[in-house]
Amino acid sequence: MFFPVDVHSHTLASTHAYSTIHDYIQQAAEKGIQLFATTDHGPQMADAPHFWHFVNLRVLPRRVNGVGILRGIEANICNVFGDIDCNDRLREGLDIILAGFHEPVFAPCDQESHTRAMINAMRSGKVDIITHPGNPAFPIDIDAVVAAAVQYHVALEVNNSSFSHSRRGSEANCKAIVRAAAEQGATLVLGSDAHIAFSLGDFQQAGAIIEACGYPIERLLNRSPRALLAFLERRGHAAIPEFAVFD
Repeated sequence: MFFPVDVHSHTLASTHAYSTIHDYIQQAAEKGIQLFATTDHGPQMADAPHFWHFVNLRVLPRRVNGVGILRGIEANICNVFGDIDCNDRLREGLDIILAGFHEPVFAPCDQESHTRAMINAMRSGKVDIITHPGNPAFPIDIDAVVAAAVQYHVALEVNNSSFSHSRRGSEANCKAIVRAAAEQGATLVLGSDAHIAFSLGDFQQAGAIIEACGYPIERLLNRSPRALLAFLERRGHAAIPEFAVFD
């Protein structure tokens, strides 16, 4: 299943990833991906980029060889209050903010605490997309999280790498999230969570789950660059003039 947008990728600035931004641009052009977000891990991860990495994303061109580049972060949800490691100075220069649980920052505990933390992160207004909410290490009250995503206009990710490289055992939770999202009207987005450029735009398993669970493609943010950009603008991000060419 092909979609021209990917919201979740890591460069070697997160040192457990292996590709440069140039590698991603090349792969995007070769695969027909029109728009992708570079979203290295937030500063509280052990091998995350320095604060300056995110401040200096402004040096990235908006488009290279027809490929649009969104400047982003995969922040960490740090505590039950929903705080993330992306302060206001960082947020000012970013186009898209993802956030999720990562064991080195937020140790798994209990369903109530995970649910509270995730909902509070959404309530804060500082998070556009919740990453890999189906992670079995962090069980959540799925119906409550999906309802909060609708209320706070936050997208939930179906993370493709969770079915092949990490967070194995996510499939049942992800199916339940997709079904609840279809029923409650929540917005979903597919993320490759690429840690090497060759994986950019790989949505094979995530796409199959979306299809099997009957989630309407017309609500999926990956369906077009304009769908994602309109979502981000509705959330208060500034329109990007260089992206006006995208449908």
